[in-house]
Amino acid sequence: MATTPAPPQAPPKPTWDPRRPQPVLPWLRPTIRIRLTLLYGGMFLIAGILLLSIIYLLAAQAISTGNQPFFKIIDGTNIKVSSDNCPAIAGINNLQIPDFNAAIAQCVDRQRQAALDNLLSRSLLALLGLAVIAFAFGYAMAGRVLSPLGRITRTARAVAGSDLSRRIELDGPDDELKELADTFDDMLERLQRAFTAQQRFVGNASHELRTPLAINRTLLEVHLSDPGAPVELQQLGKTLLATNERSEQLVEGLLLLARSDNQIVERKPVDLAEVASQAVDQVQAEAEAKGVTIRGVRKPAVVQGNGVLLERIALNLVQNAVRYNVPDDGWVEVNTEIQHGQAVLYVANTGPVVPAYEIDNIFEPFRRLRTERTGSDKGVGLGLSIVRSVARAHGGHIVAQPREGGGLVMRVTLPV
Repeated sequence: MATTPAPPQAPPKPTWDPRRPQPVLPWLRPTIRIRLTLLYGGMFLIAGILLLSIIYLLAAQAISTGNQPFFKIIDGTNIKVSSDNCPAIAGINNLQIPDFNAAIAQCVDRQRQAALDNLLSRSLLALLGLAVIAFAFGYAMAGRVLSPLGRITRTARAVAGSDLSRRIELDGPDDELKELADTFDDMLERLQRAFTAQQRFVGNASHELRTPLAINRTLLEVHLSDPGAPVELQQLGKTLLATNERSEQLVEGLLLLARSDNQIVERKPVDLAEVASQAVDQVQAEAEAKGVTIRGVRKPAVVQGNGVLLERIALNLVQNAVRYNVPDDGWVEVNTEIQHGQAVLYVANTGPVVPAYEIDNIFEPFRRLRTERTGSDKGVGLGLSIVRSVARAHGGHIVAQPREGGGLVMRVTLPV
């Protein structure tokens, strides 16, 4: 897992996780539907305010007669007036004619203003009610217009979850949305053909690469079993056998890495606690030989996935934790549990200090950290690459952190 320093890389591109949790308050998200609703409702509200202003001005102009009433009293005696709407002139006797006409004009102005105020208040209430209806109607219409986008999004999520057989197959008019859906379907068709070809290549390579290596191993073992072979040839045979074994490990790692990047068709319930315990049992002898103690609490954590690939995650992490540990009095902690609705595999170990800026490099194929982590007996540099690929294929992720005092903390999170 440890190599010569690699040239600096660009920061990794962010990936979209289709299984990430939705926000607690989805209504606060600035979605296209919300923005279209605000646009429709805002345009209606502005148009309503303009229309109301025009109606108000026209009504004010229509009922406006200046300060003059509809009639005047020119002459008369013993004038008596009774009015429910103009109490200022009601019940006043012997009122002078000019004063009476002025009072009548003032009363008419008050009635005109009261009518305009009544018109304005009722219109504002009507506008408010219509605005609520317009926003609701705009939200419904925006949802109907954007429903093809929702279908495209759901298909994209299914494809991101390693189901390349899904297609949108959008019906309807030949508009921009249908053109987008058809383009997306064509892209999925090409991707599925590419992945199918890759799977065939992996199968063929598995046979073509394993067979000659197996033949070489058999020939070397037969040669080494000959007691009459010279010591030099036996030593050469052991060296070649170790090299052949390393080549087999490299081929197995590459094939497993290629398979883990593909979709996982069959998923079954797998308990991470059982998988981690099996990995600990396989590495226990190596750990005892190096003086490394394996500890931890493994609680049940059942996930849906491929048992062989998940076992490879645990085995690679535990093997790395044991092999890249301190010479004496080292320890490895392996825990499994359910946290926040997700299954967690936790592997921590003592070891050499790992700089935080080199964490990302350890997940790249054939990348190693420093000379302390080189050595032919410590793997081929694919362990953590396989772990990351398998975790992603199961919809999860792995996070590595330097441990204070030396070593690493690996945390694999998988959906249950």
